[in-house]
Amino acid sequence: MDDKARNNLLFMKSAFSSEGKYLSVEEVIKWVKKKKQHVNVKLQKTKFSSLKNWNYNEKTGVIQHGSGKFFTIDGIEISTNWGSVSSWQQPIINQPEIGFLGIITKEFDGILHFLMQAKIEPGNRNYVQLSPTLQATKSNYTQVHEGKKPLYLEYFQNAKTEQILLDQLQSEQGARFLKKRNRNIIIKVEEEMPVYDNYTWVTLAQIKKLLQVNNLVNMDTRTVISGIPYGSFDVSVVDFFNFLGHNEKQFTIQKAFLKSALSQQGSLHLIDDVISYITRFKSTYDLEIKKRSLKELDSWVYTDDEIRHKDNKYFKVIAVEIEISNREVTNWSQPMVEPAQEGISAFVCKEINGILHFAVQTKLECGNHDIVEFAPTVQCLTGNYRHSKAGSIPFLEYVLDAPKEKVVLDTFQSEEGGRFYREQNRNMIVFAGNEISIELPPNYIWLTLNQLNVFLKFNNYLNIQSRSLLSAISFI
Repeated sequence: MDDKARNNLLFMKSAFSSEGKYLSVEEVIKWVKKKKQHVNVKLQKTKFSSLKNWNYNEKTGVIQHGSGKFFTIDGIEISTNWGSVSSWQQPIINQPEIGFLGIITKEFDGILHFLMQAKIEPGNRNYVQLSPTLQATKSNYTQVHEGKKPLYLEYFQNAKTEQILLDQLQSEQGARFLKKRNRNIIIKVEEEMPVYDNYTWVTLAQIKKLLQVNNLVNMDTRTVISGIPYGSFDVSVVDFFNFLGHNEKQFTIQKAFLKSALSQQGSLHLIDDVISYITRFKSTYDLEIKKRSLKELDSWVYTDDEIRHKDNKYFKVIAVEIEISNREVTNWSQPMVEPAQEGISAFVCKEINGILHFAVQTKLECGNHDIVEFAPTVQCLTGNYRHSKAGSIPFLEYVLDAPKEKVVLDTFQSEEGGRFYREQNRNMIVFAGNEISIELPPNYIWLTLNQLNVFLKFNNYLNIQSRSLLSAISFI
């Protein structure tokens, strides 16, 4: 067995191990709550002029940090031949640095465990969430903020090739970040290593169980584990796995997930055809971005304490003063993006040819690195989906009206708490029957989990909302 196959089986074994060596799922929940109780957090909205080390640059028309690092709030004008709106203007976060989102793993009693951090982010709705071992922008780990170096950074900087189990560049929110990407990396260690106060070891199955709890596992953890490979097998082998694992003949969604994830057979479309499909979109549609001054954006109002849309839609940029007791830097201030309302991201899945397929949307967002990415069946983050016109958003009514027995996942998950102020979105997976046709709208395609995992190996294919949903899929 080669190293790749061995690592895939290590991940699979961890995904079936609901009991870890250290804490139970219930104990992890209590541990995170305890960490929240022992940290002092103060957040206060303020004026842009009161932000320390931040200023509006009259020449460039952006809000920037005095160091020239971290990120800027830019104004942009978008022109595209996609959709019914060909041009608009908006603020956007410009953070060209590639940061680390890294998890250290280690085997205990033959089971791969993940070293997770109880990390506080100012924008999290409940402050403390389960985060990767390392979560740091380049400005953070090069200590532009003059704070402490992030814990465990050296393990990733010094990792040998044979230690790296996963290494991908993945995008951030395309409607809020301008071409932002992070390095999603998982490494495996053999040696003894310190486990600091805010860290604990858990299995992959435990992380997925914790994803059933609202706002407990942060966005960065979700994007990293979404890319975990499990390998590919003949469909008869997968059926045998399911027979052994469940010891029952009846259908379960967990069996269907496993078969869809591991089998290369039965897919409605060949991988080469899917590549041709999305390449056609990337070639047909244009996305042109021009810089504009924040104070001159059409339909946006720049005041002393916020940048908002004239109709109070979408989102706004605010100024926040922050004090947190256990961070590398304990007090600072910064701009943040505050949503106008919660959003929804949902996958509709359906058995086709005996294999579970997901209705995947090809979606253009202004900050995308390569024009379009694969998105969930339903993705409504900047508009108020509850007040949308009936039939205007494909599958939205179907998802919202789905009977309870068809809903596989229904949780609220926070977005990135370092840049977004208390944003949460409803995450759903709905299992459909014959009421959903195999025929899809032109910018939708049916893909299996195995195919989605293939595209996760490469840059700029699956957006972060789809990865967040895929991370919650469990086989037990």
